[in-house]
Amino acid sequence: MRIVSLLPSTTEILFALGAGDEVVGVTFECDHPAEARSRRIVSTSAMPSGLAPAEIDAYVAAALARGEDLYRLDAGALADLDADLVVTQDLCAVCAVDVSVVDDALAHLGCRADVLTCDPHTVAEVLDSVRSVGTAVGRVAEADALVAGLKARLAAVAATVAARPGPRPRVAVLEWTDPPFAPGHWIPEMVELAGGECVLGTAGSTSVRVRWEDVHAARPDVVVVAPCGYDRAGAQAQADGLVAAGLLPAGVLVHAVDADAHWARPGPRIVDGVEELAGVLGSHPPVTSVVV
Repeated sequence: MRIVSLLPSTTEILFALGAGDEVVGVTFECDHPAEARSRRIVSTSAMPSGLAPAEIDAYVAAALARGEDLYRLDAGALADLDADLVVTQDLCAVCAVDVSVVDDALAHLGCRADVLTCDPHTVAEVLDSVRSVGTAVGRVAEADALVAGLKARLAAVAATVAARPGPRPRVAVLEWTDPPFAPGHWIPEMVELAGGECVLGTAGSTSVRVRWEDVHAARPDVVVVAPCGYDRAGAQAQADGLVAAGLLPAGVLVHAVDADAHWARPGPRIVDGVEELAGVLGSHPPVTSVVV
C-alpha cells in the first residue's frame, strides 16, 4: 500500500503501527518519528515564516475571512506518488489540509485513492482513530495492541490520581497566548485525566478566545502554556514573556509543555502529555504559592 498522510498525528500513528515503510508522502509538519522527514512533502503552509503569535492570529483570521486556504497541497506530488490511501481531516481549517481540498485534487487528477478522514474531538475518539487507521492499512492487531497499551497507561495515571488527598488543582490551559485562547477538543479531558480541574475551555468543543480577565477570574493554581504549533522551547519563551508582562495571576505555577508533541496533535503521545501533567499536579497541591 502507498499512503499519503496529511496529518502529523496520523503519520505518528502509521509509524507506530509498523506501516512507516508504506508512507510515501507527508506534510511539512510531520516530524515524528524522525524518519518521517525523509518522505516526500505534499503539503506546505501558505503562512509567512517568522511571525509572532499575534501576527499569526491576525494572518489566520484575515485568510479565513477571505476564504483562503492556509495550506497548499502539491497536486503534482500527489499525482507522482500514486497513492492508494490518503489520510486527512475535516476538523480544523487552521490545522491541516481540509478533506474537501483533497477530494477536489484527487478528482482533478483522476486519482482513485481511498480517503480516510480522522476527526477526533475527545480522548476516546483519538484512540478510536488509531483503530480506524489500523483497519484501513490492514494492521488491526497492531492497533488493538497500541490502544490497549495507551489505555493501561491512562489507567495507571487514574489510580495514582485517585489516591491523592484533597481537592484537585485548578488548571488553566492556554492553547494560544496572544490573544489568549482556552482549549477545546481532547485537551480539557487530558487535564481531568491528569488529576486537575480544567477551569477554562470545554471538552469536545472548539477552542475559544478569552480575555486575560477571564484567566484571572478562573482562579487557577496552575497555568499550562501549550500554544498550538510550538515545541517546549517555544512554549517556554511565551510563558516567560507572559510572566514578565504580569499577564498571569500572581502566585500560580506556570508550566510550559511541548504542545506539538503531547497536546495539539491527536495521536498516541497525548498520553505522554497526561502523564507529564499528572506528575506536575502531584507535586503541586492547590495552594497558589509558586511562580515560575
